[in-house]
Amino acid sequence: MAANIIPLVAGNWKMNGRAASRGELTKIIAGAKALTGKADLIVCPPATLIASFSSAAQGSGVTIGGQDCHAEASGAHTGDISAEMLADAGAGAVIVGHSERRKDHHETDAQVRAKAKAAWRAGLIAIVCIGEQRAEREAGNTLEVVGRQLGGSLPDGATAEKLVIAYEPVWAIGTGLTPTPGDVAEVHAFLRNRLTQRFHAGGKRMRVLYGGSVKPANAKELLTVPEVNGALVGGAALKVEDFLGIASIYR
Repeated sequence: MAANIIPLVAGNWKMNGRAASRGELTKIIAGAKALTGKADLIVCPPATLIASFSSAAQGSGVTIGGQDCHAEASGAHTGDISAEMLADAGAGAVIVGHSERRKDHHETDAQVRAKAKAAWRAGLIAIVCIGEQRAEREAGNTLEVVGRQLGGSLPDGATAEKLVIAYEPVWAIGTGLTPTPGDVAEVHAFLRNRLTQRFHAGGKRMRVLYGGSVKPANAKELLTVPEVNGALVGGAALKVEDFLGIASIYR
């Protein structure tokens, strides 16, 4: 991992959490103190909790993020939330293009790119997710797939300050399956090369996270792979001990 890149561990709570979950955030904030200056933490709860969590996390060093946003700032889009609304609620980041959004809502690379631009418009960090399906990996098409997603999902003008990439092999999300460190190294080296080619010096500094069944037991093995700058954590993010256990490899 490049010495000048501060790693990031982001927790995606997905459709989990209620008002009482603020107690879990309090524990995360307490545990995060030991990581000050060593790693950044982002917690992405459901939209109903963003304002409450942002208030609780203010001044703590833990950033609160959204899990999705609409490309438009406002309008007749029932049930959607704009990036500006997330920012107004106190969020500092938003996940876009997660595989569950791509699959369940048929989101395209172009739509993900528009959402990333919306995040920047609102002053949020965009965490852009990419990753291959199992059949694509078995067919030997992993680099082709993630290269296409990377090129199509990232807007021009990206900088390390406002963009994070999360590589999540879809077949590893929530399954307990994980690629080997060698597999991860291959993809992350490929992504770093593509980012550097397109964004030059900025591409060298962008954080590229790994996600997909990350847990304390495998965190060190996966997150110390070259060009891995942290993790996007799913299921383990719901357990304070596991989330902080993953982040603790950077202590």
